[in-house]
Amino acid sequence: MSTRPDPAPEAPSAQAPVAGAGRESLHYAVRNPKLIIGAGVVAVLLAIGLLGPTLLDNGSPNEYVGPQAAAPDGTYWMGTTTFGQDVYAQFVHGLRATFLVGVVGGAIAAVIAMLVGFLAGYRGGVVDEILNMLTNVVLVIPALAVLLIINAYLGVRSVAVQGLFIGLTSWPWAARAIRAQTFSLRTREFVDLARLSGSGTWRIVFREIAPNMSSYLFMTFILLFGGSILIASSLDFIGLGPTEGVSLGLMLQSAQQWSALQLGMWWWFVPPGAGITAIVGALYVANVGLDEVFNPKLRES
Repeated sequence: MSTRPDPAPEAPSAQAPVAGAGRESLHYAVRNPKLIIGAGVVAVLLAIGLLGPTLLDNGSPNEYVGPQAAAPDGTYWMGTTTFGQDVYAQFVHGLRATFLVGVVGGAIAAVIAMLVGFLAGYRGGVVDEILNMLTNVVLVIPALAVLLIINAYLGVRSVAVQGLFIGLTSWPWAARAIRAQTFSLRTREFVDLARLSGSGTWRIVFREIAPNMSSYLFMTFILLFGGSILIASSLDFIGLGPTEGVSLGLMLQSAQQWSALQLGMWWWFVPPGAGITAIVGALYVANVGLDEVFNPKLRES
């Protein structure tokens, strides 16, 4: 007869309740007008940015293809610039670049925030103090000033590089919020059971804690996504955007530089301004809708 002790029972995972909550959230999501409208606007603009450039005849959005300073007509839907560039071609390419910098910057910031926030909140002690000190240091550094200096000294700036630096400087507030949520979840019974079963730190974090914060993490990414777009547009407008290609912020910068407002060329600066406003505004509305979906106290009857 074997005298070996029976293996410790595996801790029940929190994924089953989360799956049930996910189905309930989906039920309310398809009935939330704020979420539907916000997500719909973002989806339409994303489709234009992805498909629009493939439907254009000209290769580069900065080519001189038409008459100078022409108003919108059947040939040039959004008119042309002072130099005869097609504003519509620049707009659809700019949408793609704007979404790209938002995804890159938001994703990098979200990953760093989750790693720092989860580790600090779960481990606590000296680890928490060190990571919290690092977060506070990055938090008090003027991120925009750092980005200005970095972009000014970079010889060649791309959308991806811009998104990288934005992501590396915009994660601290999200890390602190995730740390607070993790700190409150680490004392729950299912986490204690997972710890007793011998699960490691990251296994507990990603199998027990993270699923219970999935809605919060998704909403955090949306905010980081929108914030990256605003920061990138600000850099573009002051002339520190990508040196190659075009973005909505660069369109605004060019329109301002060549006096489009004074010349009455509204078709040059209105589309990019409206595009940035629509993307960020729709993300905010969708985030409010998600908050109502995930928070039962905010759901409309």
